[in-house]
Amino acid sequence: MQHGYLELKLSWELFQKAPEMLSEPEFARLAKVAARQSTIEQQILASPEAVNVIVPGTTLATRIGEIRARYQDEDDFLKDMARVGLSEEGLRRTVELDLRIEALLEKIASAVPPVSSVDAEIYYRLHPEAFTQPESRRLRHILMTFNNSKEKAKVLAQLDSLRSTLENAKKFGEAALRYSQCPTAMNGGELGVVKRQQLYPALDDTAFSLSPGEISEVLESPIGLHILRCDEISPSVSLKFSEVEAKIIERLTDKRRNEAQRNWIKDLFGKDQTVAVR
Repeated sequence: MQHGYLELKLSWELFQKAPEMLSEPEFARLAKVAARQSTIEQQILASPEAVNVIVPGTTLATRIGEIRARYQDEDDFLKDMARVGLSEEGLRRTVELDLRIEALLEKIASAVPPVSSVDAEIYYRLHPEAFTQPESRRLRHILMTFNNSKEKAKVLAQLDSLRSTLENAKKFGEAALRYSQCPTAMNGGELGVVKRQQLYPALDDTAFSLSPGEISEVLESPIGLHILRCDEISPSVSLKFSEVEAKIIERLTDKRRNEAQRNWIKDLFGKDQTVAVR
């Protein structure tokens, strides 16, 4: 019964659908994860620490209610329970075991020392790249495609002539709507806010050399010929520690909690085991 519930639970967690809706590759992955998870959970439940863990009735009722809510109606729920070999009482027992495991892992995690502001600042100083927003550009483009060298020469001449007439963003947007063969034409050729390496390599260096209001020479990418316009530059900005302190503390706390749970489970199996915390 426990394995049937585990299959059901993991199907929703991994794929957001009932087991019978899974494809063969998805079901194969589910079976592999469920087998590993089942071994870990059995060891956790057999530990001395699990003996005195009690699950409140209200918590159990809430979890079962959440499971029922995944189904459109009661018939679908009961059919799925029958398919994995679970009666309603069997479901109650297996969910209670599941909640005992969660409660025990939470107890293990809650014993870790809190992350201090000093811990967070040390992390901030050692990982400056994580708290730097890279330079970005707000760009527009006009794309025209071609099928042969003759068409390419014609498009090249057309774009080269066109670029000298686009005095401002409004004119560029109107030209994009008229000439561009990219879906962005409907929005005046707007590519939105772009960071480095989000464009084709043939466009990237030029895009990040343009000044606000400047239009590029005609550029070639694998999909055609372009002209780019830079509407706005947002320079690289380093976030202040005060802006990210709370997030760093949250991230380091999660890391400590996961490590504490993982190390505790490793001790149950022996140091050579590799385990995944749920």
